[in-house]
Amino acid sequence: MSSEEQRTESGSELGRFLRARRATVTTQDVGLPPGSGLRRTPGLRREEVASLAGVSIDYYARLERGIETRPSPSVVDALARALLMENDEREHMRNLVVRAARTDTGCLADPSTEVSHGTLLLLESMRPNPAVAVSRIYDLLAWNPAGLRLLVGLDDWPAQERNLVRYLFLHPAARVLTGDWDNQARDCVANLQTLAGTDPGAPDLARLVDELVPQSSEFARLWERYDVKAHSCGRKTFHHSEVGDLTVAHQSMQLEGTPGHRVLMFFAEPGTPEHDATALLDLLGHEGGSKGAARSGGPSAATQDETGPPSP
Repeated sequence: MSSEEQRTESGSELGRFLRARRATVTTQDVGLPPGSGLRRTPGLRREEVASLAGVSIDYYARLERGIETRPSPSVVDALARALLMENDEREHMRNLVVRAARTDTGCLADPSTEVSHGTLLLLESMRPNPAVAVSRIYDLLAWNPAGLRLLVGLDDWPAQERNLVRYLFLHPAARVLTGDWDNQARDCVANLQTLAGTDPGAPDLARLVDELVPQSSEFARLWERYDVKAHSCGRKTFHHSEVGDLTVAHQSMQLEGTPGHRVLMFFAEPGTPEHDATALLDLLGHEGGSKGAARSGGPSAATQDETGPPSP
């Protein structure tokens, strides 16, 4: 891809983001009269956004069409205010503008999925708390015993098919397991959208999206909505078939020196029923061999499971 093609693609991504955000804001949200005539699409009209941001209608239309790709910082801020963007959305739009201004073509090769020995030791040290290492698109790269055991049914799939987004949208066990499936699905897709905006040519992400859009109408709807969200911490509830209901804290940690790999950890206070549940998951996972890395091309693992039915 040439420098000019890359800038055009990034500019189009900026336009797609602006259109998606415009569709979520109503005249009532921004204190405008509803106006006359039937609205063909939800949200604000282009001329309304342009007026609120203090730019010409033609200039704003060029932004949405990907023709204009380098709005000034003051225009970016004005658009963010006009479209009532949250902090994550503002930062995402700034990143899109920076991306569009770059002249380098970047690397379009698949990023490495190799997991270092140090990462395996880190996962082991977190026991009995469930922990997994994932790629930038949530491919499962490595885990400790409780980490894989927590995700009911994921070990039914071949190791190379284990992706947490694919699991969330296509595996029937995920809906039963996840206490707040709608919010978790929205957050998961929003995290992917952040990557799509800053690295629009990512081939690994493109393959995953191309797979999931036709197979899951819910994923397709959320992808079109174009919410963005930074990785966060908090609490998650699971309805687990082996240890019952448990609510645990979770934390996402970036692994420096890797192409976007992260460790996801779930933990509970020692002495609580939730901690007892994680200890049981650790025991069950250890007995079942749920330990180590299992991605083809990654480091050798204590166990590698390459069997099981294909993904749905």
